[in-house]
Amino acid sequence: CPASLAAPLAFTMLQRTRVFKGSSYFWGNASLDGQLSHLLEGFNVTQVLPLEPPDTWTRRQQDVTTYLHYFGGLVKLFNKERPMNYTQSVSCHLGCLLFPNGTAHSFYEVTLNGTAFLSFHVPNATWVRRWPGRDEVAAFAERELMKYPTTTQDLQHFLNTTCVDILQVQSARTGKQSSRSHVPLVLGLILGTFALLGMAVGIFLCRGGSS
Repeated sequence: CPASLAAPLAFTMLQRTRVFKGSSYFWGNASLDGQLSHLLEGFNVTQVLPLEPPDTWTRRQQDVTTYLHYFGGLVKLFNKERPMNYTQSVSCHLGCLLFPNGTAHSFYEVTLNGTAFLSFHVPNATWVRRWPGRDEVAAFAERELMKYPTTTQDLQHFLNTTCVDILQVQSARTGKQSSRSHVPLVLGLILGTFALLGMAVGIFLCRGGSS
């Protein structure tokens, strides 16, 4: 349902990856103020709301498809070396909220097989383990994600700036807050922020690091 006047505006994204016997399955979506804005099914991602012009979105689609095929190829490669005959499911939930007083809150949470796995502390651009105990998989993923600007500074900028800008533009259109001018938006759906996480978790699990 659309957000009420007293509720914060929200832009949220959900991506799920299931790995089973060397095959990868992807699905997810994004919503802006209660409206479906993007849809991910298999290797196809669709822009439901026109947040980006057609030429820009075409390039975005190509980048997303390239990443998903690359990830799927890596899973097949490592599964040949170390077969994994059980299902692993990774879920990424991220986005931002814009409150009526102008303040914002951003988040990124990851679950593995339905259990809290990692979260991203946006103010400090750091990843935090949520997995119970001192698990090798969570420690490996945390180390890998902290190595790259794409999954630290770039992700922080996307959540704090790009994501919030989307909401501020939406707020100006709906009159929920005072109107302001904004630069053109660049949507970071799935790109980079998911890529290294998927590889860090997927590659390690496919090598048998499940304990």
